[in-house]
Amino acid sequence: MNNFILRTLTGVAFVTVLVGCTIYSPLTFAGLFCIISMLATREFCTLMNSREGVEVNTVITTMSSGLLFIAMFATCTSNDDGFIHLANTVLLFLPYALTILYLLVAELYLKHEDPINTWACTLMSQLYIALPFALLNLLAFNTEMSSRFWLFPLSTFVFIWASDTGAYCVGSMLHNVFPAKLFPRISPKKSWVGSIGGGVIAMLIGTLIWLLTNKLEGDAVCSILTLPEWLGFALVVTVFGTWGDLVESLIKRTLGIKDSGNTLPGHGGMLDRFDSSLLAIPATAVYLYTILMLNME
Repeated sequence: MNNFILRTLTGVAFVTVLVGCTIYSPLTFAGLFCIISMLATREFCTLMNSREGVEVNTVITTMSSGLLFIAMFATCTSNDDGFIHLANTVLLFLPYALTILYLLVAELYLKHEDPINTWACTLMSQLYIALPFALLNLLAFNTEMSSRFWLFPLSTFVFIWASDTGAYCVGSMLHNVFPAKLFPRISPKKSWVGSIGGGVIAMLIGTLIWLLTNKLEGDAVCSILTLPEWLGFALVVTVFGTWGDLVESLIKRTLGIKDSGNTLPGHGGMLDRFDSSLLAIPATAVYLYTILMLNME
């Protein structure tokens, strides 16, 4: 019971802070997810360093994630255009590039037993964690959505929460009738019927969001996403969010651990809370920007 209360309180606080900071202002949005990106990267580095022969520089690698997020935020919110924008973009990403170069060159002098594994884990932290969080800025800050920057990022998380909850509820009710497992080798509890149910719930939430956005007179969202496109949005998040969850499960199963950390009492670490997002965010960015480009033609 005490663990249930702890999980509930932590969950409520977590959702409140995430939603509040996401909606309040661009700066609170950027500050929150920059911190989350760095904390998740730090957890990942700590996990990788538990493996024999891996010696990732946790401090510099964590700082790199923060620099990438800041550079992407500054680029996406910049009002410059043309050559000036290009020059400023190069300057913004320069500190990040220098940290990556340092992490690569440093192995020449540190004489670690297995520098290839260290390089691989270092760069994986950037590809697997830092880049997806940085891409949140692409979802938030674009010319079509300047007035409601929070809608696409927040919708992504809402779809993840809805699909997770739906998968758990539907899977619990129907697992005896439809026992087929989704990925028994990696996650024995996930079932096909639960995953499909989660997708249906997410698409119902997508329909609700479409209805609410159409109530906002003059909002640009109404002309950007139709109902089928909102349903596709929800489906993309569900599918890639499920894969993201399974990818982190595979990492933890390989390492022989239950949680990635203890940052959130009763809920594990940041990677445990955002594992689905790490694949869902890049997929969502590709999906939404494809729609925007097609609608501009």
